[in-house]
Amino acid sequence: MGLRHDKKAKQETGNESCQPLVAGMNHLRENGIVHRDIKPGNIMRLVGEEGQSIYKLSDFGAARELDDDEKFVSVYGTEEYLHPDMYERAVLRKPQQKAFGVTVDLWSIGVTLYHAATGSLPFIPFGGPRRNKEIMYRITTEKPAGAISGTQKQENGPLEWSYSLPITCRLSMGLQNQLVPILANILEVEQDKCWGFDQFFAETSDILQRTVIHVFSLPQAVLHHVYIHAHNTIAIFLEAVYEQTNVTPKHQEYLFEGHPCVLEPSLSAQHIAHTAASSPLTLFSMSSDTPKGLAFRDPALDVPKFVPKVDLQADYSTAKGVLGAGYQALWLARVLLDGQALMLRGLHWVLEVLQDTCQQTLEVTRTALLYLSSSLGTERLSSGAEMPDVQELKEATELRSRLQTLSEVLSKCSHNVTETQRSLSCLGEELLKNRNQSHEDNRSAQKIQCCLDKMHFIYKQFKKSRMRPGLSYNEEQIHKLDKVNFSHLAKRLLQVFQEECVQTYQVSLVTHGKRMRQVQRAQNHLHLIAHSVATCNSEARGAQESLNKIFDQLLLDRASKQGAEVSPQPMAPHPGPDPKDLVFHMQELCNDMKLLAFDLQDNNRLIERLHRVPSAPDV
Repeated sequence: MGLRHDKKAKQETGNESCQPLVAGMNHLRENGIVHRDIKPGNIMRLVGEEGQSIYKLSDFGAARELDDDEKFVSVYGTEEYLHPDMYERAVLRKPQQKAFGVTVDLWSIGVTLYHAATGSLPFIPFGGPRRNKEIMYRITTEKPAGAISGTQKQENGPLEWSYSLPITCRLSMGLQNQLVPILANILEVEQDKCWGFDQFFAETSDILQRTVIHVFSLPQAVLHHVYIHAHNTIAIFLEAVYEQTNVTPKHQEYLFEGHPCVLEPSLSAQHIAHTAASSPLTLFSMSSDTPKGLAFRDPALDVPKFVPKVDLQADYSTAKGVLGAGYQALWLARVLLDGQALMLRGLHWVLEVLQDTCQQTLEVTRTALLYLSSSLGTERLSSGAEMPDVQELKEATELRSRLQTLSEVLSKCSHNVTETQRSLSCLGEELLKNRNQSHEDNRSAQKIQCCLDKMHFIYKQFKKSRMRPGLSYNEEQIHKLDKVNFSHLAKRLLQVFQEECVQTYQVSLVTHGKRMRQVQRAQNHLHLIAHSVATCNSEARGAQESLNKIFDQLLLDRASKQGAEVSPQPMAPHPGPDPKDLVFHMQELCNDMKLLAFDLQDNNRLIERLHRVPSAPDV
């Protein structure tokens, strides 16, 4: 039964075989067949002609036809994956008259899914399931509701339960949140509490039909996977992001490939750009939390030690365990390197957006200063004419003084924006330098891969040797030397991982936190400047309008007086200007003043649009 690996929720590393398993089981149930021996070893992987993975559910030796309402009494399967009732009879050899239904396959599916997601079995007694069968049975039968795993860490020790997947699980938290409820409801001993196949298929199909949206949270320095249906609204997506990041929807700001990405909550999620782990949406908010980065378990804690003597089976098992820890270290090294790259790239994009904001603010501020300077430099009251009323002169002087003050405030704002722009430019150059260095200097993943290649060659020799009855003296000496070399390679691998990956990543997190705080201060500063510029322009508009009214009235009054005084006077040797011409010129001056006011209003509208940029959230 071949099943192609497609492109939705199934893509996530470490869980690629789950979708074919579910589809294969659905096919069996539609044809009334119970498998009875589901386990990872019976899921075969093939590579297609185009390099794609094709998984096949295999080994139907224990399968039989069985309808939903039928039972069977014969026992088959692999003990670690058996339903507890079958385990009691087949492994512990305890007589019991229970009959089994098709739902026993669900228990095996649950154990298989857990194993595929984590790389380990969910139920592990001290000494292992094959050496401590009674405790193994106790763990599976005493498991509390909702628990998905149980372990015994010391001999005769207490049983410890877990309700979530371990930190070593490679699945994202978004997918884990979807998978855990399914595991909890199919890993149930009592059949009346266990889900049926219909509900299992419905829930798993719901997950597999979801679309994954990759979101890198700059404040946390964590890559999130958000699973939603294509028909969901963006509002549902924003809420899902909030559940994983604790950033409320109204404070979520997004960038995609360096450009601001405005997400309208009422639109369909289909309008969200197509993302990937290497090309996620970048979430930026004003959260002041210290970046936590990727949480992981040190692979060195899971490295077994070789026994001193030559034991071919034990040496093979130990080498296999060490090699597994080495591949986990390689995977973590690549994830940590990718995380550093996303931090640098995301901050670089945020800086570019802030630089654009600085430039816009600077242009609006300088334009406002130009108009204010022009207004303040215009002399409306010419000498030689009668002075206006004292009250009118006082009001005009106060208004002009206020415009002068606003001009000084705007000049200070312009200076502050220039300083912020210069600071962001320096930070941008620093980021660019770090990005170039990270691509050129870091070869840690390649070093780990080189160690693994050599270790894998030795491991294959151990695998061949364990099938032999014994080794000759010379072969035994070579085997001992291989154990020493294998141990040295493992030590070197873990040293590279710690010193060149983990420590570098931790330094990057600290540096990222400092840069984030610097960027957040700059954004807050720009917000305050924009508010000040908008306030100044609003006040300037009011003051200019009042001043225009005073000037209009003064000019009209002066024109009327000059016209009345000139008409009765005899012709002088040097006649004064025609009153009509004077009035005409005054009206032209008044019109010029109004045009200036209109220009100021246009400027104010620009400032108001800048001011309507979403403000930074309260910290």
